[in-house]
Amino acid sequence: MSVSQSGSATYSEALEGSNAKRGLWSSRLAFVLAATGSAVGLGNIWKFPYITGENGGGAFVLVYLLCIAAVGLPIMMAEVLIGRRGGHSPVNSLRLIAERDRLKPAWRMVGAVGVLAGFLILSFYSVIGGWAVSYVGTAASGQLVGQSAEAIGAIFSGLLSDPLTLLMWHTVFMALVMVVVAKGVRSGLERAVSILMPGLFILLLIVVGYAMTTGEFGRAASFLFQPDFSKLTTSGILVALGHAFFTLSLGMAVMMAYGSYLPKNISIAKTSIVVSVIDTGVALLAGLAIFPIVFANGLEPGAGPGLIFQTLPLAFGQMPMGSLFGTLFFILLIFAAWTSGISLLEPIVEWLEEQKGMNRTVSTLGAGLVCWALGIASILSLNLWSDFTPLGSIAMFEGKTVFDLLDFFTANILLPLGGLMVAVFAGWVMSRQAVEKELALSAPMFKLWYTTVRYFTPVAVAAVFIYNLL
Repeated sequence: MSVSQSGSATYSEALEGSNAKRGLWSSRLAFVLAATGSAVGLGNIWKFPYITGENGGGAFVLVYLLCIAAVGLPIMMAEVLIGRRGGHSPVNSLRLIAERDRLKPAWRMVGAVGVLAGFLILSFYSVIGGWAVSYVGTAASGQLVGQSAEAIGAIFSGLLSDPLTLLMWHTVFMALVMVVVAKGVRSGLERAVSILMPGLFILLLIVVGYAMTTGEFGRAASFLFQPDFSKLTTSGILVALGHAFFTLSLGMAVMMAYGSYLPKNISIAKTSIVVSVIDTGVALLAGLAIFPIVFANGLEPGAGPGLIFQTLPLAFGQMPMGSLFGTLFFILLIFAAWTSGISLLEPIVEWLEEQKGMNRTVSTLGAGLVCWALGIASILSLNLWSDFTPLGSIAMFEGKTVFDLLDFFTANILLPLGGLMVAVFAGWVMSRQAVEKELALSAPMFKLWYTTVRYFTPVAVAAVFIYNLL
């Protein structure tokens, strides 16, 4: 059955037709690995350590954990249940649910906002993923050994100033993503994450093991886990809330897309909790891997976005066996970025298959090439177009290049907007009976989730949305 015919078919027929032709995850573990692969990305390995450093450590981590539980987890469950209930791409799942419950068709825009956000994020995320690919060779070749901070900074600056080199690594990273997505759910996504995720955990534990030998592991643990609320600001609280939202791949339609492949006999609540716990664990392990190295080398934990590509390479260049551990670290970073990149491309590919009748390979190639081409604008904004600020006349966007605009627009507008609409749709618009049926929770647990997603979660996400705009 094509999606274009769904207007003349019943909702149950649409579900049956969809699930008869679409792939499903082979097991709960497969979904957990895929969803965790999506959630565990550059946000955990690259962003979490530096924003923790910028916001004082332990108190920020505590607030972040509370935000995961009170905001991230409820929205994740909502996205997965919408995806499984609809059994299609995010846009068409919302369309079918609205059709069945006689809601306004405009609610399908909830899915469209998420798909657009993920697509735009992947265009510049692939560029950053390319940096990680480049740094594997840089670390392995010994270029970091014995270098000064200025020399390390020059290596990174040299990479950013060379559009052809950036284009090459961006192309390599996007090709890695497209190859996996083109093979479908079981042969592509499931097989890839079953290799990449265990590999990522092993590499992360190796780097943590090394960090334990630096003599600063205890100091790093205290920095991460001993709250000092005098260092926590209102801005830090909202950053923690925003990152809790971002790190679980919420507002990008990813969990809706992955949820559409989830068999009916698998608990949405249990799997969402497992994914949230693993994702948070990886972020904390990344902190335990990075901060001992930072402290042991007298570096600054609040070094900002340059922590991974400038501060840590300096440390790797000074430590024994630094080339080996630097290479392992950047391979770890590639694995994290790769699994997330796969999930960001999947929703638009799924939609093209349904809406345009394209086969998997063609839809992946088409979406991937458009995303790759958009990424070129981000590459040029780092060098040749560094003075080009398309919306510079608007105060909010003053001084922002194309790369900055894509980052700002997705993280501060599309993701919170998408998450807010998901919470409202699941908590206020969808049939309560349908939601209860999909979640299959005990009465007290359902009441807790339902109350949270109806009242607390929308207010919290709206606060982040308004704060970011102002």
